[in-house]
Amino acid sequence: MFQLSRRRFLAQSAAGALALRSGVGAASPNSQQLEQWVASNNAFNLDFFQKAAAKPGSLFFSSFSMEAAFSMLAAGARGQTLAQLQKALHLPQDLGTAHAAFREILTRLNNPKLPTTKRGYELSVANALWGSSSYPWKKEYLSNVSENYGAGLFETDFDQPEAARQRINKWVEHETREKIKDLLPEGSISPLTRLVLTNAIYFKGRWENEFDKRLTRNEKFLSASGSEKLVPMMQKTASFDYAEIGPWKALDLPYVGKDVSMLILLPKERGGLKRLQSQLSVKWLSDVASALHPVPQVIVGVPKFKIESEYDLKPLLQQLGVTDVFSDQTADLTAMHQSAEKLCVTTAVHKAYVDVNEEGTEAAAATGIVVGVRSAPAQPAVFRADHPFVFAIRHKPTNAVLFFGKVEDF
Repeated sequence: MFQLSRRRFLAQSAAGALALRSGVGAASPNSQQLEQWVASNNAFNLDFFQKAAAKPGSLFFSSFSMEAAFSMLAAGARGQTLAQLQKALHLPQDLGTAHAAFREILTRLNNPKLPTTKRGYELSVANALWGSSSYPWKKEYLSNVSENYGAGLFETDFDQPEAARQRINKWVEHETREKIKDLLPEGSISPLTRLVLTNAIYFKGRWENEFDKRLTRNEKFLSASGSEKLVPMMQKTASFDYAEIGPWKALDLPYVGKDVSMLILLPKERGGLKRLQSQLSVKWLSDVASALHPVPQVIVGVPKFKIESEYDLKPLLQQLGVTDVFSDQTADLTAMHQSAEKLCVTTAVHKAYVDVNEEGTEAAAATGIVVGVRSAPAQPAVFRADHPFVFAIRHKPTNAVLFFGKVEDF
């Protein structure tokens, strides 16, 4: 049944897919506009990290997934609601350039002309809208998200809320290779729901230089709480891009194909992550990327880890100044519909998963937004991640951060 639904979706979004391939209907963004979108995403990434990291423990998320979903929402917003979304997401005043830039990023990431076997890794991004085609959606809005986000409209009956919820969750599960399940919680869909916006992103890549499983051994990891735990530490000595900047060490671990890598940022001082993480900035991350240079020998120790995180986005986004869209009194989503109803966001959720081992990394994330009404040194460098660190999985050709997280304990 799901495959049939997917075929209907693909048929409905054919115009969007054509635009993604050919650029029909919108001007191609220039390099400056593309860089601006990447900077916006990376800035939102760190803003969200600072809020989420206030809670102790390891975490993982995809700001890219959230930026995609909320950019589709912003395309339907006006007035103060739009202004708050633009500020939180760091979007430019001219939203048209942001939408066109995302179209270009999406095309590069999905890259249908180059199969996974030639890229060396699997990376896919999918967007979708769920609602009734009979609802008075504005054609301009549907065309915008179809053309720039590849998001066609799944015909959905919210009078059967549980069936609708299960169907959307199945789509997310399929698009994330079964890594993200039950994205929308029970009760999040009701007969008052009018639209659901979803994004799903999936990545699986093997290390360019795999770790030898025979060298993995249990070693002590100093958790943020101050306790030491034995964790499986992967070992390798090889040439890597490496840098030392102030109190930080940076190591870039490329995946096969070298378009995507994991950048690990490790405080030199054990137990120093909490003090240093507030200093993270977009410019600093850019400086780190620029400072990376090949070092012939780096003695690397990185723990195997797996993180599953989930977020109720409402309180975190409210901390970032996005408040109006969650209120049926103040939300202005009239750029997406022309009904007399007052629509607002009733639920906003995000889930993410990452598994890092000797072979490589598998990562996935999904975001759901429910809209409805209410009642080189000469000597070998040493990089031993035996204490808390942060990491980013990034698309190197554009420098877009796809996933971000921290490992604080086990």
